[in-house]
Amino acid sequence: MNAPEVRVVERPGTPTAVIRAATTWEEYPALWPRLLDEVWQTVRTHGLPAGRNVMRYLDGPTVEVGVELAHFEAIGRVVPSCLPAGPAATARVAATTDGIRAGHDAVGRFVEAHGLAASGERFEVYEHERGAPGTLQMEVYWPLGQQ
Repeated sequence: MNAPEVRVVERPGTPTAVIRAATTWEEYPALWPRLLDEVWQTVRTHGLPAGRNVMRYLDGPTVEVGVELAHFEAIGRVVPSCLPAGPAATARVAATTDGIRAGHDAVGRFVEAHGLAASGERFEVYEHERGAPGTLQMEVYWPLGQQ
């Protein structure tokens, strides 16, 4: 697998509807699909115009799993949040375990090699399935802080 191309972009803040959860990295692979299903069930039940899936990794093992969605008020465990605005290092990769790992590794190496300061959080934005099964793409983002 070739290393993904990494670039720095200026991101707008993106409103989201998420479930925030404290977890461990061991539990997370089994947890995120349940959280995402619950968000989508809420979105569909209320006829809300949701966008792409998002996974946001905050301090420690606190995560937000959900969808892009503007003008949203909390419904049960699904609450409004926002992907941060500002500069971020990013890579586009296949939405597979290996692709996601390669994306985060490449962005981390890029940040270090260019003397950039990562903010500490990271997030992923997943495209909707297009084309042949297994071709889902996603973008890894590491927001950049002050030097």
